[in-house]
Amino acid sequence: MPAKPAPIKKSAKKAAAKEEKPAEPVPETVPAEALPVPETVPAEAGPVEAPAEEAVAEPAPAEEAPAPEAAPAEGAPVEEPPKPPTPPPPAVPSSAPQNLSVDDVNDTSVTLKWRSPENIGSGLDGYIVEYCKEGSSEWAANTELTTSNRFVISGLTTGDLLNIRVVAMNAGGRSEPVILPQPVPVREIMDRPKIRMPRALRSRHVKHVGEQINLVIPFCGKPKPVISWTKDGQPLDTKKINIRNSDKDSILFIRKAERDDSGSYEMTVKIDSFEDKATLIIQIVDLPGPPTSVKLVDSWGFNAALEWTSPKDNGNTEITGYTIQKADKKTGDWFTVLEHFHRLNATITDLVMGNVYTFRVFAENKVGKSETAAVTKDAAHIQKTGIVYKPPEYKEHDFSEAPKFTALLNDRAATVGYNTKLLCAVRGSPKPKIEWLKNQMLIGDDPKYRQINNQGVCSLEIRKPSSFDGGVYTCRAKNSLGEATVACRLEVKQVTIQEEKDRK
Repeated sequence: MPAKPAPIKKSAKKAAAKEEKPAEPVPETVPAEALPVPETVPAEAGPVEAPAEEAVAEPAPAEEAPAPEAAPAEGAPVEEPPKPPTPPPPAVPSSAPQNLSVDDVNDTSVTLKWRSPENIGSGLDGYIVEYCKEGSSEWAANTELTTSNRFVISGLTTGDLLNIRVVAMNAGGRSEPVILPQPVPVREIMDRPKIRMPRALRSRHVKHVGEQINLVIPFCGKPKPVISWTKDGQPLDTKKINIRNSDKDSILFIRKAERDDSGSYEMTVKIDSFEDKATLIIQIVDLPGPPTSVKLVDSWGFNAALEWTSPKDNGNTEITGYTIQKADKKTGDWFTVLEHFHRLNATITDLVMGNVYTFRVFAENKVGKSETAAVTKDAAHIQKTGIVYKPPEYKEHDFSEAPKFTALLNDRAATVGYNTKLLCAVRGSPKPKIEWLKNQMLIGDDPKYRQINNQGVCSLEIRKPSSFDGGVYTCRAKNSLGEATVACRLEVKQVTIQEEKDRK
């Protein structure tokens, strides 16, 4: 069989060639040479025609067995043909760059900046910056890819209007371009626009319904910037809100504020492609509405429990508390029992027994108290319990006491013919009886002596004593619990002639 050796030698030579050159730069030709399929041979190796003719002349031997299967029968090992490599995925371009903006501009150049694409696809080789004059269709671009996210277009003519776009490049080709929304004028910006928001307006600006709003917001920029205002992303209603612009500031004026004027106001100052924005939050507040409902939950003893729900209208600001009032059915007068109360339930105490009460609740916020209140449908009846008041019994204190002298009699010296008085003090309960004695003899009702007892102060007055009135005087106090005595000595002196003259 002369036809069989020829395919074996040819496959062996090709396998050796594969081992010598493992990294072939053209992967498409490798599978065609390695596979023993006769149809692919003319496509990849056109000059080799002899094997194709042999395969056509003798189709049976080619179909019987390939060369690797015949080798084991003869005892010679033959390597299996290698599998074809997986072809690489096709290259995909990246997404468009993001946030293209003008960073600087003067009379000869424009500086751009942007962010990298969100999806880089098959990689990112760099960027191409393209520009053309307004009204022209010829685009100019940088000669080499730039890897930076910032690029300066220089050598421009003052006064030109440029349309600018940026494209990302990779193995997949060009990405979708990101384009500046408006043409960029090439001119010198003397002073970039800047809003100088006052400190008082950097936080929430709160006004009451009906008040006037007059806000002055300064800015700078040269040449004069273009000023625009929006409210919640929409143009302002010029019928209600007036904007007055000057070279240095912008005034927002509302003659009579309403709740609908609340919102986020944005001011924009713009010079060509440069702009500055500031946000101003205005809150118009009003009195809240009454609580949605209030009900009497229970009443017991001298107490009543209430519950209520928050108002539907909070006045465009938070609810700070509630005021609870009660009214007696007899008088109908309302009295405040709780103010600035924060919870949605309360217990009213110290109600008068036998009365019938109704209750109402007002809502409060930073503006004030609601004009109307929610009133309970049911009344609280404080029943009489028939309690009889019994005052507490106190044991009466026993103030009984035997006589006791608190101030004693003192020895005295008197002059003949001049009145003198003896004094002492005594206490006791029941009130003691007072007796005076001279030399242990009861004085009694002698008119020469005057005895006085006033609030426990005892006195004995001796009228014009003589030398015979001297002696020991004793005061005795006694009651049912006992008695007490106190004594003193009285000395009556005779007046000499010299002393009499001295007195005269």
